[in-house]
Amino acid sequence: MSNGYVRKEMLHELPAPDGTKGIFYWLKTNLFSTPLNALATFIALYVIYKVVPPVIDFALISPAWFGENREVCATLKQGGVKPDDWFGACWPYVGANMKLFIYGRYPPDEIWRVNIVYLMFAISGACLLIPKVPYKLPNLLFMFGVFPVAAFVLLTGGHVMLDGFLVAGSFMGPSFAAFWVDFLILTCIFIALATFIARGTDSDPMPSIRMVILGMVVLAVVMAIISAPLGLEHVETEIWGGLLVTLVIAVSGIVASLPIGILLALGRRSKMPAVKMLSVMFIEFWRGVPLITVLFMSSVMLPLFLPEGVTFDKLLRALIGVTLFQSAYMAEVIRGGIQALPKGQYEGAMALGLNYWQMIQKIILPQALTLVIPGIVNTFIGLFKDTTLVLIIGLFDFLGQIQSSFSDPTWATPVQAMSGYLFAAVIYWIFCFSMSRYSIFMEQRLDTGHRN
Repeated sequence: MSNGYVRKEMLHELPAPDGTKGIFYWLKTNLFSTPLNALATFIALYVIYKVVPPVIDFALISPAWFGENREVCATLKQGGVKPDDWFGACWPYVGANMKLFIYGRYPPDEIWRVNIVYLMFAISGACLLIPKVPYKLPNLLFMFGVFPVAAFVLLTGGHVMLDGFLVAGSFMGPSFAAFWVDFLILTCIFIALATFIARGTDSDPMPSIRMVILGMVVLAVVMAIISAPLGLEHVETEIWGGLLVTLVIAVSGIVASLPIGILLALGRRSKMPAVKMLSVMFIEFWRGVPLITVLFMSSVMLPLFLPEGVTFDKLLRALIGVTLFQSAYMAEVIRGGIQALPKGQYEGAMALGLNYWQMIQKIILPQALTLVIPGIVNTFIGLFKDTTLVLIIGLFDFLGQIQSSFSDPTWATPVQAMSGYLFAAVIYWIFCFSMSRYSIFMEQRLDTGHRN
């Protein structure tokens, strides 16, 4: 029998070994650990030295802060009041056009409607994104149920004309009654599809049928609301612009592409040949064309194939094109997360007696979405920046609205364009950096790095 030793008192904490702490140790470890690392550090410092000080001087040290016209942002030779060697940003130009950059040509008397939409989006979004804020389910229902309808009614004014869109219009003529006949036909088609998919996955079709009926009832209520006369002035989307258009396209694309991408990812991994083939065809088609082509087709070519007298709003066509395009990329991101799960997760779910949709909803998707948070947010950031492409179809987003202001002779100076682009860069950086940091926060909160 051996004698054991058990320590009864804790030892005092010892200081770190010499040379393993302090600023010099950090510099040596992180910036000059190898010759290549040191070379990269010196190159980075040189680039920062050449770029950052001039930008700071242009934006913060030497700019014109106040003024009424171009004279405050022009040199004496250019007809202004600044010295000939002056070079700085023209912030009075940005301030004078701030409403144009945020609201576009939205009627000034109706801007309060846009502000209400901004306020609802900011408060509801903050309540959803901050983990400590309670009542997540009511906030979720408001954000994805009430807010889209309220925002649409406030921004457009409602008054949507409803008439036949399938077959009823051909024998009843365009009318309100023809719309609801077509709506019933569409509901029957969706119920048949839900039954077909449920039978193919060996599931009980009744939950899917009830879900379809509930969704169509909610959609009917929404259509009734947006077509009702609510006393608001109708505002055409053609005069929308600036940050309003950027946020409408980005938020609509982000919110709509995620659920569609999930369905496409599940469809691509489905054992039903028809569903898998349709999902693969959809994903590969939209991934095979650039977004510029999609926008051009939706704006120029699509109206040529529609029957005479049938037209869609240009912004709505862009929203549909962006959503379908982004859904294909989102589907591949989510499919990567699903494929990363070990086979044991599926076997465990089936051993518990869960059917296909219960397994997907309770076991597979929560883990898959958590694994691919960086990829999902990266797709969202890409979409937010790609909204600038709508300028090619005549929609003035935030950047397009800034570029359109360059023709204003009141502020025409050599620094006008640089000031506008610098302001646009700051705004885009704030949005994209915020999404990036929130992604990192959620990744650390959910511990998806699997570092342990």
